[in-house]
Amino acid sequence: MLPRSRRPTVPGDILRHEFLEPLGLSQKELAEALGITRVRLSEIIRGKRAVTPDTAIRLARFFDTTPEFWIGLQSDVSLWDTLQVHGAEYEKIKPVRAAVE
Repeated sequence: MLPRSRRPTVPGDILRHEFLEPLGLSQKELAEALGITRVRLSEIIRGKRAVTPDTAIRLARFFDTTPEFWIGLQSDVSLWDTLQVHGAEYEKIKPVRAAVE
């Protein structure tokens, strides 16, 4: 469930605070281990770039998590951002009611 009053935590914050810092890994070390550029990783950590399925799989393999964990974090942020931009428009959509037998 999405929080109503604040933006969900971006995957990069989780990556930095829950994985990199406790393990003493640098962004450079992680980027090399994942086979991605430091720029790509840095943008993810700063919340300037989304976690793609490719990145989710790489992170999951390295940290022994699941791709769904990383995609779920990103999905929450993306949904929240979209609702902030288009929420009023979505409210105008009336749901269709199923016929009751």
